[in-house]
Amino acid sequence: RAPSVMSASAAAFAAGAPAPTRGFASTKMLPPLRVAVTGAAGAIGYQLCMRIASGEMLGKNQPVYLNLIETKTGLKPLKGVAMELQDGAFPLLKGIVQTDDLNTGFGDCNFAVLVGAKPRGPGMERKDLLADNASIFKAQGEAINKSAKKDIKVLVVGNPANTNALVLAANAPDIYPDNIMAMTRLDQNRAVALLAEKAACDVTDIERVVIWGNHSATQYPDISHAVIKGKWAKASIDAKWYTSEFIPRVQKRGAEIISARGASSAASAASAAIDHMRDLWLGDGGAKAWHSIGCVSDAYYGIEPDLWYSVPCECPGGDFSRIYGIPIDEFSAKLMNATMKELMEERDGVRHLMNPKWTSVVTMNDMGKKLKEKSAEFAPPNLAA
Repeated sequence: RAPSVMSASAAAFAAGAPAPTRGFASTKMLPPLRVAVTGAAGAIGYQLCMRIASGEMLGKNQPVYLNLIETKTGLKPLKGVAMELQDGAFPLLKGIVQTDDLNTGFGDCNFAVLVGAKPRGPGMERKDLLADNASIFKAQGEAINKSAKKDIKVLVVGNPANTNALVLAANAPDIYPDNIMAMTRLDQNRAVALLAEKAACDVTDIERVVIWGNHSATQYPDISHAVIKGKWAKASIDAKWYTSEFIPRVQKRGAEIISARGASSAASAASAAIDHMRDLWLGDGGAKAWHSIGCVSDAYYGIEPDLWYSVPCECPGGDFSRIYGIPIDEFSAKLMNATMKELMEERDGVRHLMNPKWTSVVTMNDMGKKLKEKSAEFAPPNLAA
C-alpha cells in the first residue's frame, strides 16, 4: 500500500515550525487546518464543534477552519450552532462553512469527524442501522476521495462505526486506509471508568485496558494485561465480577444510557472523539499508553483481513502504530473471534455498497510477514500482588 502522505502541517514541523501543544495558546501559531464535522447540529456534533474551536482537539496553538455538514433539514439548526461558535469568540477559529453538499463540506479538509448517521433508538439493535447508514457513508467516502486532502485523518463515530468505516474506505480508494478509523475510545473510557469504580482508584491509575473488535454488544473489553497503580489488575479484581458484570455492562453501556435518558450517548461520545483525535495528532507525551482504535486489520492476531477491528495501538503523535506480540489466552480468543464473526456478517451485508474496483486495502508487506513470524517485544504486566 502507498505510504502516508506528509501533511502541510507535518512538513512545517519538519522545517522547524513550532509543534502543536496541549498547553495554552502560543504566540507562534501553526498554519491553519480545516476540520469537517458531519451531523454538526446534532447533540454530539454541537459539543464537538465548540471543543474543536477551543483547541482541545488539535492543540492550543493550532488555528482551524470548521466545515459543518448537515442534511437539508438540519441547516436551520446548524445556523444556530454557527452563531454560537461566533459568539464564543474562539481565538483559534478562523472561519466556518455551513453546507449540505458533501464535496463542499469535505473540500480541502485535513480532518473529518463523521457523526451524522441515523441514531439508534430504544429497542433497536445495531444491525438494524446497517442498511440506512452504510449508504450514507458510501456517499461520504466518494466525496472525501474527490474533495478532501489525500492525507486526511477520518474518525467514524456514527454507528455501526466499524462497518461504516469499511464502506467509507471502499469508496475512498485514494485515501490511505490507516487514516480512516472507527471510534472505540468511548468503549475504552467506559471500561476504564467502571474498573476504576470497582478498584476505588482514579481513572489515571489504570493502564492497558483494551477494546477488541466491534463497537457493539459483541466487543471484548479486555483487562488481561491491564495494570492498576502499576500492578496486574486481575490480581485484585474478582474473576466472577469481571466475566459476569464488567464485560456485559461495558458491551451494553450504550443501550443502558438510551434506556435511562431516551437518547444515545452525546457528551461522552463527543469527549471520546476529542480524546481519540487529540492523542492521535498530539501524541501522549511519550507515555506509550494503549489506545483502542478501530482500524483496518492486517491479519495479525488471527483477525480476518480488511475488517475495521479495534486493536491496541500506540500514538506517538501524528499517527498510530499497532501493538503486536500481546499474548492471547483461550478466553480472550473466544471473545475476539465472536466479535470478528459479527464484523464479517456486517461486511457481507454491505458488499453491494462497496466500490467494485475495491478488493482489498491491505497487502501484507515484508515487515508484516516478519511480525507474523516473530512477535514484537512485549513487556508483561507486573504480577506482584
